[in-house]
Amino acid sequence: MNKLITNQPRTERRLSPTARRSGNILTMVLEQMCSEIFSYWRVPEFLVGTVIIPVILFLMFGANVSAVLPEGTAVKALLMASFAAYGIVNLAIFTFGGDIAAERGRGWLRLMRATPVPAWVYFAGKFALVALFGAAILLVVFVAGYLTGVRLGLETWAKAFFTLLLGSLSFSTLGFALGFLARPRAASTIANLVFLPLSFASGFFFPLNQLPQFLQKLAPYLPTYHFGQLAWGSIGTPSDVARFTNQPPESALGHVLWLLGGFLAFGVLAVWGYRRDRGEQLR
Repeated sequence: MNKLITNQPRTERRLSPTARRSGNILTMVLEQMCSEIFSYWRVPEFLVGTVIIPVILFLMFGANVSAVLPEGTAVKALLMASFAAYGIVNLAIFTFGGDIAAERGRGWLRLMRATPVPAWVYFAGKFALVALFGAAILLVVFVAGYLTGVRLGLETWAKAFFTLLLGSLSFSTLGFALGFLARPRAASTIANLVFLPLSFASGFFFPLNQLPQFLQKLAPYLPTYHFGQLAWGSIGTPSDVARFTNQPPESALGHVLWLLGGFLAFGVLAVWGYRRDRGEQLR
C-alpha cells in the first residue's frame, strides 16, 4: 500500500484561470473600506437614521433657544454640540456594535476568518465607515446650526469638528464589546438600553442642571458625559460650560483620560468577546 502511494504522480498545484492576486495589505485595507462604505451608501434608511435625526432633534429642541451665558457663549451653540455628540455616539455604538452582531448572526465573520484577510482589516473598514458618516453628521448639524443663528469663529468650528470626530472613536471598543458579547438578535435592543440612558444622563438632550439631582451626581462617571464636556468646551468658555452643565470646571486632560480609560476597559472586554466568539465557532 505504501509503495502504491509513493509511486502515485504528484499533482501540480495551480491557480484557477480566473484567480487574481489580492495585492498588498494597503490594497486590502482600501478595498475593505470601500466595501463597507458602499454597502451602507446603498441603504438610504441608514443615512436618514444616522445623519438626519440629530438635525431634527436640534431643530426641535435647540434652534429656537436664544439665551446667552454671561461670558458670551450662546446656549444654542452648546445644544448644537450636544445633538452632534448624540449622533456621533449613536453611529459609533450601532455601527461597531449592532452591525457586528448582525454579521456574526449571518455567519459573515466566520467566512472572513476562512479568508487570508487579517481580522484588523475588517475592523479598519468599520473605522473608516464611522469617520466618513461621522463627518457627514457633523457637517449637516453644523450647517443647521449656522442657518439658525449659531455664529462661531472658523477656528472654533474646526476645533469642535475634530474634537467630536476623534472622540467618536473612543466609543468604538464599547461597540465592539457589545457586538461580540450580545446575541445577534438582541444586540440592537441592548444598544438602545445602553445608549439612550447614557445620552440623557450625560446632558445631550437637556442641560444637566435641568435633570434630577441623582443624575447630576452620576453624570461625571459616564464616558458620554466627558465626551460632551470636551464638545462643549470646544465651543464655550470653561465658566459658561460649568454654568450650562451645573458642574465645576474641569481640565480637558481629565476628560481625555476618562475617555481613554473607557476605551481601554471596553477594549479588554471586546478582545475577550472576540476570542470567545472565535472559539465557539471553531468548535
